[in-house]
Amino acid sequence: MTMTPEQARRFADVFEHLVRGVEEVLLGKEHVIRLAFTALLSEGHLLLEDVPGTGKTSLARAMAQSVHGSNSRVQFTPDLLPGDITGVSIYDQRSGAFEYHRGPIFANIVLADEINRASPKTQAALLEVMEEGQVTADGVTHQVSLPFMVIATQNPIEQAGTYRLPEAQLDRFIMKASIGYPDHASTIRILEGAGHRAHDNVVQAVISAESIVELAALARSVFVDSSINDYVARLVEATRTAPEVRLGASVRGALALIRASKTLAASHGRHYVIPDDVKALALSVLAHRLMLDPEAEFDGVTTSSVIAQILIETPPPGDRQPV
Repeated sequence: MTMTPEQARRFADVFEHLVRGVEEVLLGKEHVIRLAFTALLSEGHLLLEDVPGTGKTSLARAMAQSVHGSNSRVQFTPDLLPGDITGVSIYDQRSGAFEYHRGPIFANIVLADEINRASPKTQAALLEVMEEGQVTADGVTHQVSLPFMVIATQNPIEQAGTYRLPEAQLDRFIMKASIGYPDHASTIRILEGAGHRAHDNVVQAVISAESIVELAALARSVFVDSSINDYVARLVEATRTAPEVRLGASVRGALALIRASKTLAASHGRHYVIPDDVKALALSVLAHRLMLDPEAEFDGVTTSSVIAQILIETPPPGDRQPV
């Protein structure tokens, strides 16, 4: 069943309420906040990459607080083990059996802070749960609660003590965003509140976890014309044939772009996707999935510039609304 115009307007109202609440904590960053909630309501995970001190953790914490559900925070360090995230089996002497103790991954919103400071083995522990929403331990499968979202922050890989995330894990983040430094006016507002510590700012929960699941299901019902599917397919195929790219976007990337475009359309009060929705999200959804040729990287080419060029060279379809 396709979303109705009335449902789209209600969706947009709730979306706006969520954004305004978090914007009280992360000043002057409405665009990034909208991307973050688009990822949440697209049933995906978000990767935030930026230099320290730009509010990555504050955004993740505020989003977790805005949803009336469980949340947890894992500080990734070089000595963190996979079991510290997913949980471990401990022998119970009274029962004479091993008992599984769930780790912090079993929460609705999980903040994985500085994820690229842990070893690749520990990072890989998130692959199954991020893709399938379950953890397998000792041959037993444990389901996580819905909604489930990992908000991971990472420092640029050029900084000391960081590891590059595996390509398979990067592909599991529906989008990657950067917060950046605040503008002058926002910086002044932040300084005026310097007497308060960052973690003293609390966002009131405005929606239940069950309602998030319902909104995500509603977003999936947004109408997508066949021409939009064709446009996304052409964009993804262009990433694979670009001369600067060694590894292009996968089918998972194409699906992620469609899912995110549906949510973005609904957040604007529309029950159908237009090409501008796809273009607005292509950089955030596709860029982190590409691997550049070493020579192209040496010449200063970035994945962002590749996506920008592909958007220029790939003509979008004409806007066609559902009948």
